[in-house]
Amino acid sequence: MKGSKSSSCMGPCVYPAVPEGGWGWAVAVAFFLVEVYTYGTIKSLGVFLKDLMEEFGESTSRVSWVISICVFVLTFTAPLSTLLSNRFGYRPVVMMGGFLISLGTTASAFTNSINEMYITIGIVSGLGYCLTFLPTITILAQYFSRRRALVISLASTGESIAVFAFAPAFTMLKEHIGWRYCLVIIGVLQASVIGCGALLRPIIIMPEKERVDEESEKESLSMKQLQSVYELENEQTRTSISSGEAGPLQPSRPKLLDFSVLKDSAFILYSLFGLFATLAFFAPQLYIIELCKSRGVEPHMASYMLSVMAVAEICGRLSIGVVLNKVRCRKTLVLLGCVVLLCPVLMAFTMVWEFWGLVVCSALYGLFLGTVACTHIPMLAEEDVVGIERMASSVGVYVFIQSFAGLAGPPLGGMLVDYTQNYGAAFYSCAVGMGLGAICLFLVGPAKSGMCRRKTKNQREAKSAEEVEKDSQDRKNC
Repeated sequence: MKGSKSSSCMGPCVYPAVPEGGWGWAVAVAFFLVEVYTYGTIKSLGVFLKDLMEEFGESTSRVSWVISICVFVLTFTAPLSTLLSNRFGYRPVVMMGGFLISLGTTASAFTNSINEMYITIGIVSGLGYCLTFLPTITILAQYFSRRRALVISLASTGESIAVFAFAPAFTMLKEHIGWRYCLVIIGVLQASVIGCGALLRPIIIMPEKERVDEESEKESLSMKQLQSVYELENEQTRTSISSGEAGPLQPSRPKLLDFSVLKDSAFILYSLFGLFATLAFFAPQLYIIELCKSRGVEPHMASYMLSVMAVAEICGRLSIGVVLNKVRCRKTLVLLGCVVLLCPVLMAFTMVWEFWGLVVCSALYGLFLGTVACTHIPMLAEEDVVGIERMASSVGVYVFIQSFAGLAGPPLGGMLVDYTQNYGAAFYSCAVGMGLGAICLFLVGPAKSGMCRRKTKNQREAKSAEEVEKDSQDRKNC
């Protein structure tokens, strides 16, 4: 499916329907690289845990606050990311985010205390991660409909591939040049996210008939004038596919932030699922290496546990994309099954002491985490939750709610480790959080069905009232 021509090769893409490809493949590549240098990097920072403890003379929980603050800022500022994207467009926001990520990571190499690292990686890079990740996944979801789950799953493997490659690479690199120079190299690589932002061309969906009408009406406009009209849209993505809606020259501007979703009980329950499940998203990767060392695994072998998780996570992401592309049942039920299976896997980490047992646990954790991590945000686009029309403005609210678990997760695990002197204790909080998340996700379906029934009932009552009023008016006229 071809988009309309533009005077600029980086101008908006106009399609008569959701393209299921086109420039969307370039956006998918951009999202792959964003995953590599955002979540892929965050999950690999666990290799520096012991180095930072020794360098600054800090406890496990104090050092874990670096990751915790970073994840908290990433998620807490999600409404800001949504607001800026809707106001200025995705492209400049993502490019600014790439600059902040690179700046924060590079500056961390020159810190003299863990408190300074809270600012550099925690706040500066954390804000940059938010400004890059959310806009990229949002615009990618709008280039695809039928293939959305599969494409996002494929593109999101960048995170897992990064963890697989970065964990052993960073371990070897820091032994040769030290952790500070290692962070400088990471910061330079992360600057490539700025280029990824340049690929995010906005999309305008305009049915063919409407497009012909608009073209005939605007024949007198020069290409320069037409381009200026597009620029007035602030490069905002347009995804309305109804044939009677306004075209790209007079778009209905979406809300910058849609807090009305907080009245939606299904969205509230889904957000609580995200809140509790986030407890298990980062703590295991942070503590798995030290857990293995404490159970007799050689240090150089322990770092490969992250690689095992990453390979399994790639398999999980690819398999869930295929499954969701084929199933006819509600997709939230598939996600629920994966969340339920994660709970016993997290508990198994606390009971296994042998090397191969830890390998199996890491593989299973990576497999099921991959299915959850790559689908829980795109799942907002499903009608089971809020739908594609409200995704762009509600995703910020959803991730904002997650932020509090992102802040509490790693330090809570660190406190348990410091209290019990057992790294396995950090996995208890992860298992409990995932269990609570499963309960909330289970209730999303019934809540949505109840809302639909109430809406239908209200519509029938309103229609009946209109008919009664019309009949009474006809009698008066007679």
